[in-house]
Amino acid sequence: MKTRISRQHSERKRRDRKLKARRQHILQRLQRANRDKYLRVACSAGPIFNEANIKYELADKARGVVYGGAGLMLQLARQLGLVDAIDRRVQLLKVHCPYHESDHVLNLALNALCEGTCLQDIELRRNDDVFLDALGIAALPDPTTAGDFCRRFGETDVVDLMHAVNDARVNVWKRQSSDFFDEAVIDADGTMVVTNGECKDGMDISYKGTWGYHPLLISLANTQEPLFIINRSGNRPSEEGAAGWLDRAVELCGKAGFRRVRLRGDTAFSQTTELDRWDTAGVLFQFGYDAMPNLKQLAEELPSQAWRKLKRVSGHVAVGQSRTKPPKVKRQIIRRREFLHLELNSEEVSEFDYQPTACSRKYRMVVVRKNISREKGELCLFDEIRHLFYITNDRHRSCEEIVFGCNDRCDQENLIAHLASGVRALKAPVDNLVSNWAYMVSTSMAWSLKAWSALLLPASPSQPRPRVTDRQTWLRMEFKNWVNAVMKVPCQIIKQARYVIHRVLNGNEYLSTFFWLSDLLDSKVLLQ
Repeated sequence: MKTRISRQHSERKRRDRKLKARRQHILQRLQRANRDKYLRVACSAGPIFNEANIKYELADKARGVVYGGAGLMLQLARQLGLVDAIDRRVQLLKVHCPYHESDHVLNLALNALCEGTCLQDIELRRNDDVFLDALGIAALPDPTTAGDFCRRFGETDVVDLMHAVNDARVNVWKRQSSDFFDEAVIDADGTMVVTNGECKDGMDISYKGTWGYHPLLISLANTQEPLFIINRSGNRPSEEGAAGWLDRAVELCGKAGFRRVRLRGDTAFSQTTELDRWDTAGVLFQFGYDAMPNLKQLAEELPSQAWRKLKRVSGHVAVGQSRTKPPKVKRQIIRRREFLHLELNSEEVSEFDYQPTACSRKYRMVVVRKNISREKGELCLFDEIRHLFYITNDRHRSCEEIVFGCNDRCDQENLIAHLASGVRALKAPVDNLVSNWAYMVSTSMAWSLKAWSALLLPASPSQPRPRVTDRQTWLRMEFKNWVNAVMKVPCQIIKQARYVIHRVLNGNEYLSTFFWLSDLLDSKVLLQ
């Protein structure tokens, strides 16, 4: 045992030296190119892309894959218990010939991880002999089989699939430090999935005039993880059914060990019939609230000393030498063509107690008063006062913290954009509402695997190994950049009696983090 550990330690040290040498090599190459650029000018050298004499040959024995990180993600799914949880909870197939339910689900997630944009892209990996050898499998389900599998789902089956994913999610959370469980912030919002199909059952026309579905997304803001995705018809309001799914998210976070739970949402989710129940259960909430006439009147009746200026701190800090700001071309065009322009002058914040009609107790109503100038051309027409309202049962945080917390809910729009455009989970490639729901949940697992790999990283970038990316950078990384860093690691595939060796041929600045995760999975600590 000691000999094996010593051998692994020596291998890691040798690999770290190789990574360091590769980094130094590319830095020296770039410095040399920067130094020699004036020499190229003096020699009247031609374009740099005309210098290589490129030829292509087919390799006889050496075999490689582009998506070398695929095996790492499958290892992660197995060791976190995701495969077992899916096979245990989701029972759709009477005979596994040869694929299990987890095989079909992971096939869809793997398609997204390998930049597949539609079901047909599965065929690319299915016909790649080296890719199949890299994963140690005989074959993948074809695109038609993947679509048929989605059509087998009923509503309860999709819910069971989400619970299976959340079982693995809790296993990741259990490995976090104590401060991770201080508070769970749960966001809710709806989004449109537009389709041009005419035969998709369950689709309808939305308030925007587009046809499709209107899924509801419940996510954990702390880690940007999608906890629940609920597909609905396109004409359903955003808040429909949200209270029940928020309750499930609260229950999930409570069982995982979070000491406090906070709910956030826009004005559509301020469901006054549920506020008393959440308040009694000790659940904090902060929702946007419609600016109704009675609330505007209450805000206008507040004394002047009740208002204080709302100061927003810019999250961007300029680094390096300051540069001259470019002219605002858009603003010049607006003035020249005398378009109506709204300019924010100032913001003030205050609060008062308010009892909604459906509630039996009063809650804290935080109000922001915006002073907006209406301009047309060079003329300032008049100032307009607008009020924004936020209802909360949190009596400890300041008004500013409540406002900024509600504004931070907008970060969920980034998650929705990643799921729609990056992962392409918010699509409707199958023929009915439930089957497309199953596709959304299965494909969104690609984003969850990204988040889980980040949560397993050390909280401090210098511990336990230098040059390992910190988890916050990994969590906030765009899906495309993450795929380029982790999934698109070219590897030579070598099959041995007991192992399938992935020999990394080239990498990037995140290769140290890639190997750190690989070592973690090789040590089997996630199975303990």
